Amino acid sequence: MGLLSVGADPKIRSLAQQIYERHFMLDPKLADVYDDQQKESMYQDILYNLDYLSIAVKLRDDFLFTDYAVWLYELLCNLMKHIDRDRMRDQMVQHYRLLIEFAPKLFEEEDLVYALALLDKAIAATVEAVAQMKVSDPFLNGVHVNLRKAYLEALLRSETRHALHIIEEASTSGIPLVEIYEDILQPTMEEVGELWHQGRITVDKEHYCTSTTQMALAQFYKEVFSQPRKNRTILTSCVGSELHEMGGRMLSDLFEYHGWDSVYLGAAVPMNALLSAVEVHHPDLVALSVTMPQHLPLCYEMVKALRSRFPAIKIAVGGRAFSMTNELWRKWPVDIYTQRAKDLVAWASTEKIA
Repeated sequence: MGLLSVGADPKIRSLAQQIYERHFMLDPKLADVYDDQQKESMYQDILYNLDYLSIAVKLRDDFLFTDYAVWLYELLCNLMKHIDRDRMRDQMVQHYRLLIEFAPKLFEEEDLVYALALLDKAIAATVEAVAQMKVSDPFLNGVHVNLRKAYLEALLRSETRHALHIIEEASTSGIPLVEIYEDILQPTMEEVGELWHQGRITVDKEHYCTSTTQMALAQFYKEVFSQPRKNRTILTSCVGSELHEMGGRMLSDLFEYHGWDSVYLGAAVPMNALLSAVEVHHPDLVALSVTMPQHLPLCYEMVKALRSRFPAIKIAVGGRAFSMTNELWRKWPVDIYTQRAKDLVAWASTEKIA
């Protein structure tokens, strides 16, 4: 915390000190998370929150305090980016519950009833705010936008069961597997990556979203791996120390669904391992995925090594990093670049790769 200090009266200052101490009793980890300056700011913020609550009660304005609660939550998330939005929500909800506990010391009769109602609304508004993040325009375009938004909101709230249910219901409703991958899961994970890149979610939240989406994908593996075979093989890899492997996983699944055999090497694959895998598996197509731009030079070296050692092999590149360049792939000895897995599947289904 750490926003504004107010000239509160002694009664409110005493109450603020009691609430402050109770916070650290209930959550001892705060002593390690906050430094001395942040601890002082936290006390000042409790003063300000009590003052704001008192004003809202006096004016009998519901919106005044709930709007403030959402503003406060978003501001604190921005100021303390090392704390996940879920964790910040939990801290704020705990804070409002402490205000409920101590409210009888500040309010009486009708004022107390109204103050308690305001605090309940502040808790509800804060919980709702966890997933209320501005998303990019591309995320709001295309088909199945409502499902995509619902899935992202479930992920941001860490509602694993609900997130998996959304994807299961999408399949049950008749949405084709390819559309679930391409129009719901992939855009959502791209948006998650963008939120992380902007510092709006923490790395552990990004990892949670990835692991939950991996569970969602697993629901379809019986269908994915039961399709007639085409006697073709794709080898997919995430370049170098790249840890963002979701795109490569989805690509492999979609090729399997279309009858290909896939060799998915996963994340952090060094060049010698990639070349060795190609030597062993003799794939018809090698697809390299790069998410972070700093891994593009290594990807280029891998492409050159593949082309030199296996001149006839087809090479595809993709991933977020290429979308941040001026068609860099055109300068490389690759056969194709695609942003979407289904476009690569369509291209590979032509005679160009026969």
